[in-house]
Amino acid sequence: MIIEYTTLVVYLGVLLALGMLFARFNKNLSDFARGGGRGTWWLVGSSILMSAISAFTFTGNASAAYEAGPSLLVIYLANCCGFAVGGLWLGPWLRQTRAYTTADVIRGRFGTPVEQLFAYTGLFLGPITAAIQLYALSLFVGTILGLPLVPLLVVIGAIVTFYSTTGGKWAVMATDLVQATVMIAITALVCFLALRAVGGPGEFFRHFSDPGIAEDFRFINEPGTFPGDRFTWKWAIVVFFMQINTQISLSASGRYIAARDGHEASRAAWFGLILMMMGSAVWFLPPMVTRFLYESELLTTGTANPAESAYAFIAMKLLPNGMTGLLIAAMFAATMSSMDTGLNNQVGILVRNIIPRLRGVLGFKKDLEPKTEIRICHLASLCLGALVIAFGILFILQDKVALFDAFLTIGSVVGIPMGFPLLVGLWVKRLPKWGYFPIFSACLLPSLWSFLDTTLNGSTWTVQDRTLWIFVFGIGASAFCRLWVALRKEEQSVGVSKFYERMREPIDFEKEIGRSPVDYEQYFVLSKAVLVTGLLALLLVLVPNPLFGRLCILAVSAFILGIGILLGYGGRRAKKTYLQRVAEEAADA
Repeated sequence: MIIEYTTLVVYLGVLLALGMLFARFNKNLSDFARGGGRGTWWLVGSSILMSAISAFTFTGNASAAYEAGPSLLVIYLANCCGFAVGGLWLGPWLRQTRAYTTADVIRGRFGTPVEQLFAYTGLFLGPITAAIQLYALSLFVGTILGLPLVPLLVVIGAIVTFYSTTGGKWAVMATDLVQATVMIAITALVCFLALRAVGGPGEFFRHFSDPGIAEDFRFINEPGTFPGDRFTWKWAIVVFFMQINTQISLSASGRYIAARDGHEASRAAWFGLILMMMGSAVWFLPPMVTRFLYESELLTTGTANPAESAYAFIAMKLLPNGMTGLLIAAMFAATMSSMDTGLNNQVGILVRNIIPRLRGVLGFKKDLEPKTEIRICHLASLCLGALVIAFGILFILQDKVALFDAFLTIGSVVGIPMGFPLLVGLWVKRLPKWGYFPIFSACLLPSLWSFLDTTLNGSTWTVQDRTLWIFVFGIGASAFCRLWVALRKEEQSVGVSKFYERMREPIDFEKEIGRSPVDYEQYFVLSKAVLVTGLLALLLVLVPNPLFGRLCILAVSAFILGIGILLGYGGRRAKKTYLQRVAEEAADA
């Protein structure tokens, strides 16, 4: 275990160092909240992928793969479709709003009241969501390493808060890239070892016809086969639209506003699509192999829910000595990326969308200085980070899961109704600004009824039942609002028309943002961080292992080092282009 502890400590040290290195990139609120709008496609794309997954991918979703085989892939099909829509249209559109935060985009489409509702609701629910992720990660790592949960949660939360505070969006995207590199390398190795253990692709698919597995591993199952009628046609259709809902709406703005321009945002979405497709194949094959080869052994481990340990079980069984630390680092990567993105987004919204409104109400007319905004961002990050840690400790110390479930229920009951109007508002141009609240209210009716019916009457509402009725009511309210506009022949407001015009107006990066050494420096900082990570992974080859185990370690470290070398090469090209253009401008002058 000493090797695992050392690997984890060094890995977390790299993340802390990245926060300090990128602190010098932050000159104003734009830098802190969206990386100054200078993010390259590969940086934004890797951040998009990492913010879309968490440790739940390797616990809850892995348990679904263990129990039902390929059925859960409908979730990742929705993710891939969402990325494709982002590459075709949404990425460029949302980047071209020139927004700093998602709340900015919502204000442009629906006005200030909806912006403030979104901002304050996110400020309330955001830390709770992050705390749930932090709690889940601490539980996962604490179980593997045998560490006490509260100190572990505090340390992990403090690290995320530190680099998010010091480096802002730059540090968030940078750590996402490093974490994506490590996660892809180690999960690809686990997939290869699992496929090797089962006897290759042919043997893997042969197990689909084994007694006891053939019935469970159908892509679509009959109602009643699984609890909550999961993995049925109804479940698949509703979950697909529920998953894609947030990815093709105004709420997806945070994914793309950090990109350099619309073209880079589009490329980032396509890059995220490629990574998600690879991940969908790599992440869920090992739990299925656990079911094929090690089911009886897994069931004797004594864990409360053995299926949720399926991925960790086979990984620890097959990985070479010393690489469990990298596996845990991958789990850290999956969850910390969602936490730091959420924390950074909430800080940006607080400083950009809430505080200026409060200052206006209190009679302050002068805008804050850039340095003051950065200081407020730092303070807000620390406060929100402390709040996340406090909620996480509360989850640990409670005796019952009722509080935990209550927070999750509130998020699902309110979150989907709030998000549906943002989907309609993007794709239906003739929807009036005031349409948000009727649609939100209509979506909220079945959502609240399901909650009250369950609480008071003990009725059973599945996720697909609740979501289906939300969509039905939402579509009906949207049609009513659109029909009202058509019958009254209301003209589209000037503000909404300008929003759509601006959304489709390409960004001239040179004029609107301008060149900066940051455009190439990001390559070099990240190249050094990835190379250091690869060299540290290479040291694991010294751990006692058979030849095959050492070759696996070499393959992982070679992949990480290769990414670092590519980043260095890209940085040299970017710097050369930058210096050439500066020289051309000087010659013209």
